[in-house]
Amino acid sequence: MGIGEAVRLALAQIRTQKLKSFFSVVGVIIGVMFLITVVSVVEGMNRYVEEDFANAVFGINTLTVSRTPEINMTGDPDVWREYRRRPRLRFDDADAIRSSVRVPAIVGVTSGSSGNLVSSSGVEIENVRLVAASSELFRIRNYDVVKGRAFTAPEDRLGVAVIVLGWEAADKLFGTLDPVGRTVKARGLPFRVIGVLEKQGSLLGMSLDNYAIAPAHSAMSRIVNPHNVVDNILVRVDDERDMDRAGLDIEATMRVRHRLRPTQANDFAIDTAEESLSFWTRIRRILLVAFPGLVAIALVVGGIVIMNIMLVSVTERTREIGIRKAIGARRHDIHAQVLIESATLSGLGAAIGIGIGVGLAQIVRAVSPLPTAIAPVWMITSVLLGVGVGVLAGIYPAARAARLDPVVALRAE
Repeated sequence: MGIGEAVRLALAQIRTQKLKSFFSVVGVIIGVMFLITVVSVVEGMNRYVEEDFANAVFGINTLTVSRTPEINMTGDPDVWREYRRRPRLRFDDADAIRSSVRVPAIVGVTSGSSGNLVSSSGVEIENVRLVAASSELFRIRNYDVVKGRAFTAPEDRLGVAVIVLGWEAADKLFGTLDPVGRTVKARGLPFRVIGVLEKQGSLLGMSLDNYAIAPAHSAMSRIVNPHNVVDNILVRVDDERDMDRAGLDIEATMRVRHRLRPTQANDFAIDTAEESLSFWTRIRRILLVAFPGLVAIALVVGGIVIMNIMLVSVTERTREIGIRKAIGARRHDIHAQVLIESATLSGLGAAIGIGIGVGLAQIVRAVSPLPTAIAPVWMITSVLLGVGVGVLAGIYPAARAARLDPVVALRAE
């Protein structure tokens, strides 16, 4: 008997006993469904973190100098007390870094805080990200201005009261009106709108468009920070291969400015996307090791159920097996038939689990901020797992069926 014929007979048997077949593969369905759903979320998060999150938070080929690390998962109070004792960054630090970095780079500063914006017509929006930044920020972050223009370096040096709005902030404040040329107030201080940025979307459910950027030396700097203080110094190098060299130059400059002895640790942080997101790499590795282990438990349970069902099936079809042997079926034919039927049953369960898992992944993406990505390799892996479980579960029933004596089998009722 060929494999195709054996699969056809297996599918016919499944159609004949639909309910029993379904319940026999529930474990496989649940295991594969869980695997596809979780892996889709993990892979989606991985792509999101490595691409969108990294670019939005750190920027491409960008080093971020700050008082404390941009991402810090520690809960140690002693560490946080040490962070609070660190000196604040200043405009002079950025100037020193700009002159000391020996590779082609763009250096800018940025500071931020949450606050309210009020339009000239009295419309007020809350929890806007108010940013005081140098003009280099637009090139470092690759911000595109879709209406008006960005402010210039001379406007930044002179502290001109101009502002560039994020897409969402502009829409909430002015609706269908053109914001360019109109006035908004932040904590009572007026700023003239000169531009609106292209829509950025959201980051894990948080809007990237509800913000406003004003020159670093304008009145906005007094709103977000004490005088002459900045939150971050951004250094974007032209060539990714120069990142390490730029980092060494920045570290040397900051250590000299902070008068640190060779034995003293840095009292500042230099972050890159790769270094700061290493925590996610560790989490992803743990998830991809732990979840398949949990799935394996469901598959083992499913395999045991399939084996029991196949043993029952062999008992119910003892006479049929005897007839097959009587008309010339060899031992390995019976063995192959039972194995293929078991593998087909389990593989069908895996296919159903994949379909449900993909559907759940789409639902997760639609109703939550979690991104998902369907990886074909995991779908293929799931099918192979399902078929493998079926083959393993069918070995004992197949061996038992193949050993049946045809004479005894023909007498079975």
